Amino acid sequence: MASFETQLFINNEYVDAKSGEFLTLYNPTDDTLVSDKIHSAGEADIDAAVAAAKAAFKGPWGKMGPTSRAKILFKFADLVRQKAEDLGKLESLAMGSAVSTQTLGSHACADLLTYYAGWADKLLGETSYPGEDGKYKISQREPIGVCSGIGAWNASYLLFGWKVAPALAAGNTFIYKPSEKSPLGLLALGPLIKEAGFPPGVINIVNGAGKTGALLASHMEIRQIGFTGSTATGRRIQEAAAKSNLKRVSLELGGKSPSIIFDDADLETAVTKSAQGVLVNTGQVCAMASRIFVQEGIADQFIGALKGALEGASASGAIGDPMNKNTMVGPVADKAQFDRVMSYIESGKKDGQLVTGGTRKGDKGNFIEPTIFKNTPSDAKIVREEVFGPVATVQTFKTEEEAIEMANDTIFGLSACVFTKNISRALRVTRQIEAGTVAVNDFFFPTVDTGFGGFKQSGYGREGGPEGINDYLQFKTIHIK
Repeated sequence: MASFETQLFINNEYVDAKSGEFLTLYNPTDDTLVSDKIHSAGEADIDAAVAAAKAAFKGPWGKMGPTSRAKILFKFADLVRQKAEDLGKLESLAMGSAVSTQTLGSHACADLLTYYAGWADKLLGETSYPGEDGKYKISQREPIGVCSGIGAWNASYLLFGWKVAPALAAGNTFIYKPSEKSPLGLLALGPLIKEAGFPPGVINIVNGAGKTGALLASHMEIRQIGFTGSTATGRRIQEAAAKSNLKRVSLELGGKSPSIIFDDADLETAVTKSAQGVLVNTGQVCAMASRIFVQEGIADQFIGALKGALEGASASGAIGDPMNKNTMVGPVADKAQFDRVMSYIESGKKDGQLVTGGTRKGDKGNFIEPTIFKNTPSDAKIVREEVFGPVATVQTFKTEEEAIEMANDTIFGLSACVFTKNISRALRVTRQIEAGTVAVNDFFFPTVDTGFGGFKQSGYGREGGPEGINDYLQFKTIHIK
C-alpha cells in the first residue's frame, strides 16, 4: 500500500486543499507514520465542493432521468465490488480493522448502491380525483438538493453507502467527509466515481477533522446532513444546522446495547454470538451488545464459556496483523482510542470483577486483549458509557421484568439482543425493549433492505431499507383547478 490518494476529491478531480492544512495518520498496528500530508478542507474548499454539487444538481444530474441515474449507480456498485479487497486494505492501513472485515464493508457499500439504484425510478407520488372543491390534487416526492454526510471511522464504506446511495437515487448531489482517522479508503473511490459516469460535482469527498465537519453543518447552501458518530458531536451538528439554515439532520449516534440471555437459551449460540460481538471489528461497533444480562441459573456456566471463547480466540492467533486474511481482530483505531479504552478498563477494575483480558496485547501497536467484567454495579462508568472497544460487562437477573428494566436503564437505544427458545417470550420482550433494532438469538447486523437507527440519545432517522431514502426526499402537494 505504498500509493494512496491524499488530496480532496471535488468536481471529479483530486485537488489540493486551499486551506494549506494537513492531517497526520499513523498505522495503529505499529504506530509508524502513514502520511502527514493528508489534505484537510477549510472554508474555501467546502465552498468549492458546494458550488460543484449545486451546479451538478441544477445541471446534468438534476436533469437526468431516474433510469439513467440508476444505470450509473449500478455501474459504480460493480466497480466497488471489483476493487473490494484493495479498498479493504486501505481501511486496514488507516484504522487497523481486519482486512477481511473491511473487504466485507466494501461489498456492503456495493450492495447498498445496487439496492438504492433499484429505487431510483420507483419514487412515485399520488393523485386524487377532484372533490367538492373542484381541485385536482397531486403529491410528489422530490430531491432536496445539495446533501452532505459525515462518517465514523469504524465502517467507512458501509456508512458511505448508507448516506450517498439513497441520496443519489433520489436525485440529490453529495459532499461526504470521512473520519480523519480513516480517510484513505473513501478517497480511493475517485477514479471509480468518474469511470461509473457521474457528472462532475455529483459526489465530492473532503477530508478533515471536526472543524471541517462544522463547516458542513453550518453551510447555508447545504440542505441536509447525515452524521454517524458520538452523541456529543451529534448535538453540535444539530445545533449548527439549526443556527444556519435549518437544514435537515439525521443522526446515528452512540450505543450501549443490552443482550438478554434467558435460562432456556441455546447456551452455545449465546456464547458464540456474545464472543463475536466483542471481537468483530475489535468491538468498535456502535450496535455492539456490550451490556450482557444473564439469568442467574446459567450465569456461571455462561461466563466460564465466554471467558474460554475469548481467551481461545486470543491464543489462536485470531488477534494480530490486520493485513493477514486469517486475522479476525486487529488493533483499535489509534493511540487516542487505545488510551480511551484502557482508561475505561482501569475504571472497570475498580468497580467490578475482571473475568478476562484487561491488558494490552503485545508490546507494540494498539492491541487490547478482549475484556469481560462481572459483578459491576449498574451505575459504574463502564456500564453507563460507550467504550467502543473489545470490552463487555456481565450482570445477572432473576425475572423477565427485571431483565427488561435493566436493559432499558440507559440513555441509549440503538440495538439489543434477546436469547431464548420461547418465541412468545421473544416477541413479548422485543416489544418492550427501547431500541431501534433488536436481534433474537443473534447479534444485530444491518442488512441493506431494512432500516437501521436508534431511539433516545442514539439518534433519529433510518439508514438502509425503504426508510433510508426518506431523509433525502421532500414532499410537495399541488392543487389544480
